[in-house]
Amino acid sequence: MKNLEIAEIFSKIADILELKEENIFKINAYRKASRVLKDLQDDVEDLQNEHRLKDLPGFGKALVGKIDEYLSSGKISRYEELKSEIPKGLAKLLRIQNLGPKTVVLAHKKLNVNNFQDLNRVIEDGSFARLSGMGEKKVENIKKNLKFFISSQKKISLGNAQPIAEEIIELLTQKVAVDNISIAGSVRRKKETAGDIDILVASKSGKNVIDTFVKLPLVTDIIAHGETKGSVRINEEGIQVDLRVVQPDSFGAALQYFTGSKAHNIKLRGLAKKKSLKINEYGVFKGEKKICGATEKEVYNSLGLNWIPPEMREDRGEVELAAENKLPDLIELKDIKGDLHVHSNYSDGRYSICEMAEKAKELGYEYLGICDHSKAAYYANGVNEERLLAQMNEIDNLNKTMDGFKILKGSEVDILPDGSLDFSYDILKQLDIVVASIHSAFKQDPTERVIKAMENPYVDIIAHPTGRLINIREGYEIDLRQIFEKANQTGTAIELNSHPDRLDLSDLNAKKAADMGVIISIDTDSHRVEHLTNMRYGIGTARRAWLSKDNVLNCLSYEKILNWRNERIKNNK
Repeated sequence: MKNLEIAEIFSKIADILELKEENIFKINAYRKASRVLKDLQDDVEDLQNEHRLKDLPGFGKALVGKIDEYLSSGKISRYEELKSEIPKGLAKLLRIQNLGPKTVVLAHKKLNVNNFQDLNRVIEDGSFARLSGMGEKKVENIKKNLKFFISSQKKISLGNAQPIAEEIIELLTQKVAVDNISIAGSVRRKKETAGDIDILVASKSGKNVIDTFVKLPLVTDIIAHGETKGSVRINEEGIQVDLRVVQPDSFGAALQYFTGSKAHNIKLRGLAKKKSLKINEYGVFKGEKKICGATEKEVYNSLGLNWIPPEMREDRGEVELAAENKLPDLIELKDIKGDLHVHSNYSDGRYSICEMAEKAKELGYEYLGICDHSKAAYYANGVNEERLLAQMNEIDNLNKTMDGFKILKGSEVDILPDGSLDFSYDILKQLDIVVASIHSAFKQDPTERVIKAMENPYVDIIAHPTGRLINIREGYEIDLRQIFEKANQTGTAIELNSHPDRLDLSDLNAKKAADMGVIISIDTDSHRVEHLTNMRYGIGTARRAWLSKDNVLNCLSYEKILNWRNERIKNNK
């Protein structure tokens, strides 16, 4: 699938057009097209062959023509023209939080700023602060965000890395026979970011596999091309993918070794040494004799351990638990009964309530919580009281038609700067589920605001509690210990937002919350039907946090969710 490649180009065209101060409608059209392609489940080449590209929302003749051009030539001439019109690194500056196109253009014209290094130079020498419209506070924020952005660019988000790894595995297995194949490294451990992508193959014909791998259509640069190892870069971002091939009887040992983490592997090697064994990527050895290596399970068993799930392999006590047969029964995707925080086209979602519900039902869920933005989120077409009541009526009518499935009437209510909520008690008590969150004034005491929100008996869940966006912005300063303590008192759930740009709570914070007795709600915050499958990223983070289904609110049935809410309200009034 070339969906992501074309989406990235459309996004970059929008960036360049923004710098050139061109028509805002044209810029937004490219941004929207990029989002559509990123979320698209169908292969764009299949749509082209079936002449269905024009059916995509917002895809007119010009956009369809550019996709046709890319699929036939591997390039979009308009993008190549635009790239030549601006310095190579200029458009990338737009990815820095609080740095808009007008400021970038001004810095370019007045200070010859063309890239990150130039921007850092003019910030440090003070000339950037002297530009029109700049102030000390604004410059300090841009400096902080520049530093964060540069450090984050060394990492790929899980939401980008996992689909790429899966696509490579699919392409590779279509072209060459392998005995076994798996994602390895930090992507297999479901870390929120990865330095590169690791894939492991079991085959007796390593050269054939590597030869095929380095010729895949995604590859833009070959770093290494050997008999059993290949390293390539893919797409314009230069993401590195490493592939290793081992003999089938070493696959389990190699998978364990290349999955890591480093700290976990050091712990295993120390344990092996105590048992007069040696463990490496080829197997487990007693002297010169190889005693196992074909499967991970036998590798762990040879050390007196139960098999340890990849997400737990961080040397945080998992080895000791495995030795005592006390590993937790980690949550799985199949344990999720519903999603309690999604949006519809009543606010900034793209699809109707019915369409979102049908997709959730298709995924095997029992229920779906429609929680559109409240009125304060005007930028997201926030719903006022009148529209919310109309939505509730629509949900009541839909529930009469949906056999074996329930839609919960909900709202994502803004926590305002003074800690009050965007809707009154009279409105909130009519809902089935209430999600509260901060979307603005991040620096205005988020801890006290969230605590005050949890004192409202009708608030069930605090959404994306730190406000972070991975590789984009850091979370606001919030005292999570105080939040967890209050949540424990009020019975409020804290969200683990499954969107791969958020994963908020993080794994460490989710574990702290669960250890303090706080219940977690794993939700997708979906704005499109395609986003509902992001639940898998939240589950990965939950497993890294050692959560079981008993820790998670939406592993309860529909009836138990309602009972839980009613009991909470009664206890907090």
